Amino acid sequence: MADTPPTPRDPDAGYDSFGRKLKLGLERVLAGPKQAARSVARQSELLSDMYYAVVQRSFSREHRAVLHGIYTYQRLELAGAANRWLLRRNTHRLEKGLLMRPRRPVFALKYIEETIDAYERYLESWLASRGDDGELRWAHDVLAEYFAVCGPNELVDRMRERFAALPAIPEQPSPKSIPYKRQLEGPLPVDYDAFYKLAKRRRSVRWFLPKPVPRELVDKAILAAVEAPSACNRQPFQFRLYDDPEMVQKLIALPAGTKGWGPNAPIVVVLVGQLRAYFDPRDRHLPYIDGSLAAMGLMLALETVGLSSVPVNWPDVASREKKLAKLLDLEPDQRAIMFMAIGYPDPDGMVAFSHKQHLDRLRVWNSGVDA
Repeated sequence: MADTPPTPRDPDAGYDSFGRKLKLGLERVLAGPKQAARSVARQSELLSDMYYAVVQRSFSREHRAVLHGIYTYQRLELAGAANRWLLRRNTHRLEKGLLMRPRRPVFALKYIEETIDAYERYLESWLASRGDDGELRWAHDVLAEYFAVCGPNELVDRMRERFAALPAIPEQPSPKSIPYKRQLEGPLPVDYDAFYKLAKRRRSVRWFLPKPVPRELVDKAILAAVEAPSACNRQPFQFRLYDDPEMVQKLIALPAGTKGWGPNAPIVVVLVGQLRAYFDPRDRHLPYIDGSLAAMGLMLALETVGLSSVPVNWPDVASREKKLAKLLDLEPDQRAIMFMAIGYPDPDGMVAFSHKQHLDRLRVWNSGVDA
């Protein structure tokens, strides 16, 4: 009988039996005092603030990001510079006043002068650069409609005169960028069954073909994605895309859970939220909501142009945040919301089944009862 070669010793074998038990034991011992501290701190906002300031400082970057965003927003106002975030917000507020039923004869008195100031500064900036005028035209058309329908009022009349005296922008043959009635007659361009099939077809794809992705295809998908709703139409996010192989590998290695499949990703997207779009901490959550709404639209749109994607969770880990900020040259208020990999799907690559929760668990009518 031939000798059986000795089995190589697993250096981690001891850890599996003893080290793991020791680690779990220490975690249980330390969990008690931590849980006791949480039990006390959760009872008031002041104690919660103290807990996260002293015991667990995981929100420190968020605090700085919010402050930096408000500072950047207010710096534009104090300097009398063009503030596109303010103009976008107030233009949308005017739109909502224009479409209200019944529409008040006079409205927006609290912010119409602020809006004219913002429009004038933005117009001056545009006249100096002559860049894309879509944003400016939207503000111009909404203001023109506002002054056309708003009744007599001392403040409105003064702002109307200021607006009329400003330099004109080029006429456009296209319809005005003002509230309109949707076309609801006729069949929908996509019926429910087709949309449901698209939603079922979209799955998180981690295996891509080694095939270059035309940038124009991704741009088409983004054009559809940015039709997603956004609070006061600020759209406080950017899709930062990378198809340079070296940069792709640096980025895809940063989030957790990408080690096995990440190196085959042709494109990496970093969805970056911008807190500089807001003047108050109350809105600090909006970049994450608005950005996520657009991201879902992007993933669905990618499927329609033959591409697939996988959203990648971005954990709030200090070391990873610092590396990403350095790689992308992010300012403190520019926060990563999620990563995404994009490419042509490998037909031989499998996707997770990912069973979805039953409708009855996710939908509750007229009740606050936890399902």
